[in-house]
Amino acid sequence: EVQLVESGGGVVQPGGSLTLSCAAAGFTFSSSTMNWVRQAPGKGLAWVSTINSDGGYTRYTDSVKGRFTISRDNAKSALYLQMNSLKPEDTAVYYCATIYGRRGQGTQVTVSS
Repeated sequence: EVQLVESGGGVVQPGGSLTLSCAAAGFTFSSSTMNWVRQAPGKGLAWVSTINSDGGYTRYTDSVKGRFTISRDNAKSALYLQMNSLKPEDTAVYYCATIYGRRGQGTQVTVSS
């Protein structure tokens, strides 16, 4: 059974930083392209970033380019999202997700002064 557990969210002031983590189990993580997606209050799911299986290829939605960095540790079956220069519009529940749409319970990120 695919298990994805996100952590690291919290409340941060604009301009601050957070690092999200996702612990994966139940599938071959090291062979899997992974995504971060988010859901802002009152809105649908939105794609944030993708990383391929060996970490050599990454993509970002335009609104986070230059501020967020996706990475992974295949030895630990872990996915990360380093978020810098956070803005109020980054407020959302963040999920790690497989390319088949499986995702965890999410972690709340709130950017507010």
